[in-house]
Amino acid sequence: MLPDYPLFYSFHFYLFGLVALASAIAFVTRKSPVAAALWLVNVMFSLAALYVMMDAHFVGAIQVLVYAGAIMVVFLFVVMLLNLGHADSMRDQRDPRVRATAAAVAVALTIELAVLARPDWLPVVPTPLAPPPASTGAIAPVADALFNEYLLAFELTSVLILVAIIGAVVLGRRTST
Repeated sequence: MLPDYPLFYSFHFYLFGLVALASAIAFVTRKSPVAAALWLVNVMFSLAALYVMMDAHFVGAIQVLVYAGAIMVVFLFVVMLLNLGHADSMRDQRDPRVRATAAAVAVALTIELAVLARPDWLPVVPTPLAPPPASTGAIAPVADALFNEYLLAFELTSVLILVAIIGAVVLGRRTST
C-alpha cells in the first residue's frame, strides 16, 4: 500500500530537489568534461522529475528528450571530437571525498526507506492544484504554435545547430592533422 499522497509527494519533491542541487555542484566541480556532462544529464533528469510532479508532463518529457537527450549527445560528440576528455583525467578516483559522497548517498537512501516505512517524520508540502487539462491535450497548442507561428525560428535554430556541428568538425580536423 502506498503512503499518503501529500507525504509521498513532499518527500520526493525534496529528494529530487536535493539530487538536482548535488548533481549541479558535482557538474561545476568536475575537471573532465565528459564527467561534467554526465552530471548535467543527472540534473536534467531530476528537473524533469520535478516538472512531472508539478503536473507539467509535457515539459518534463521535453526536458528529457531535448536537453538530456539531444543536447547532451551533441555536447559529448563535440567533446570526443575535439579530444577534450584525456585518458589521464578520466581515471576513477578513490580519494576520501568520493568515499564520503558514496556514504552520504547511502545514508540518504536509508533515510528514504525509513521515511517511507514511517511517514510521520517529514513535513508536508501542499500538492499543486492544477486545473484539469483541456480535452485537446497539452501537446496540440504547443505544436500548433511551434509549427505555424514560430516555424521560421524553429528551422533557423536547427540550421544554426548544424552549422555549429560542422564548425566543430572542421576545427577538430584542422588541429589533429
